Amino acid sequence: MPVDTPDWLASAQRAVRSAALGPRSEHRGRVEEIGDGVAMISGLRDVRLDEVLRFEGGQFGFARVLDPDLIGCVFIDAATKVESGDAVFGTGEVVSVPVGDALLGRIVDPLGRPLDGKAAIEVEERWPIERPAPSIIERDLVTEPVQTGILVMDTLFALGRGQRELIVGDHSTGKTTLATDAMIAQRDSDMICVYVAVGQKTSSVRRAVDALQAHGNFARCIVMVAGSASAPGLQWIAPYAGVTMAEYFRDRGGHALVVIDDLSKHAATHREIALLTRQSPGREAYPGDVFYIHARLLERAAKLSQERGGGSLTALPIAETDAGNLSAYIPTNLISITDGQIVLDTDLFHQGQKPAVDVGLSVSRVGGKTQAPVLREAAGTLRLDYAQFLELEVFTRFGGMPEGRVREQLKRGERIRAILRQPQNAPLRLADEVALLLAVQSGLLDPLSLDAVAAFRDKLPENLDRDAADAMRAISETGELDQEARAALMAAMNRLATQLGDAEPAT
Repeated sequence: MPVDTPDWLASAQRAVRSAALGPRSEHRGRVEEIGDGVAMISGLRDVRLDEVLRFEGGQFGFARVLDPDLIGCVFIDAATKVESGDAVFGTGEVVSVPVGDALLGRIVDPLGRPLDGKAAIEVEERWPIERPAPSIIERDLVTEPVQTGILVMDTLFALGRGQRELIVGDHSTGKTTLATDAMIAQRDSDMICVYVAVGQKTSSVRRAVDALQAHGNFARCIVMVAGSASAPGLQWIAPYAGVTMAEYFRDRGGHALVVIDDLSKHAATHREIALLTRQSPGREAYPGDVFYIHARLLERAAKLSQERGGGSLTALPIAETDAGNLSAYIPTNLISITDGQIVLDTDLFHQGQKPAVDVGLSVSRVGGKTQAPVLREAAGTLRLDYAQFLELEVFTRFGGMPEGRVREQLKRGERIRAILRQPQNAPLRLADEVALLLAVQSGLLDPLSLDAVAAFRDKLPENLDRDAADAMRAISETGELDQEARAALMAAMNRLATQLGDAEPAT
């Protein structure tokens, strides 16, 4: 009488019969040296650059240096249990990250693993972190504006979709705040925002996330964090991973804004890894390819041609200077790569001029081509007037009473400086910026005290929505300002100015 075979045994027998028997090759190496998040490995001759390597204890790293005898591997996980002599296996795959809509509204690490305590992220695609930049023939002219809501940027240093604008300044001068405000201003736009924190303190990242959640549209943002306590490998791949996530939206005809905070710390991480893997040091102990690693990263920001979908990727990299030294190695490298720079000044910051933008050293090499026409028309000679005021102000410090015309220039310049001050996390609408420029250029603010000018700026949006709603709607919908809308704006601002001081109505 036959005996019934148990289910588990039948299943095991089927697995054995279906198993592929025969020789199998695997890429296997050996850890020769290890320390400070870097391992030197022998025996893996077929490994390619940036290939993911698996250690026998389950840890992972990626090949960063390919020498004839040794492979320099950088850990992307804790390497506390890896020892000399351990086996290492090549996976045949390069470092990749998940991409897609599922990442929106999430806080992740550079490998796409969630850091916000929510469920795991389910995506259908993974893209390599290193991708070629669009060729010249695939690019289009940078002509569409990015409205940052920051008056000094939108007016004097316009940012365009597809541009790379460096934000540079000393420690604690408002660099992250400036970039965060630009992201908050996209809450009503069609741009996806990606914030990449490299080597930042947890408290700094927390403030940026809180600002985006409280004032922006966080559901259209991705926050990637590789903090100061993260493995050097995670900090190194973070900017590339963030740009790859943004490229997913660009390549589908969308628009994305990437903030990298900051590349100075990324360069320091690259120097640390290079020295540990015995690469030859150069200026300031940085390896010779420190320019190239940032150039190939920022070149991926572009406005694509209509044949490629017309999408755009705009980059706002951040760099930190020491005592305002813009001629240091990393800042000069980044200035030469990008399409302009916003320089923040420590003295202006401590004087209360926030954002503390140095209008003399800052520049946008794309310029007025990306500025909204109505804003460019309203600005007029604002930049020239403000530059002349700053020079005159220096001379008046030596004493003496300026003559009438100079006195009027000084008064107008002080009002321009007052409207360029802007509170944190409060980006302006395009129509508000146009109205402020019309007010200062027409002389409406000249009779007001500086305190009254600040009150005028704060109360202006609410008053315009009430007294000049049609004009505000026309500017936001058409981007144009006709005579009727201009007259309505001036009438509403005249009434507000009259309430704040005995100002003569302007025409």
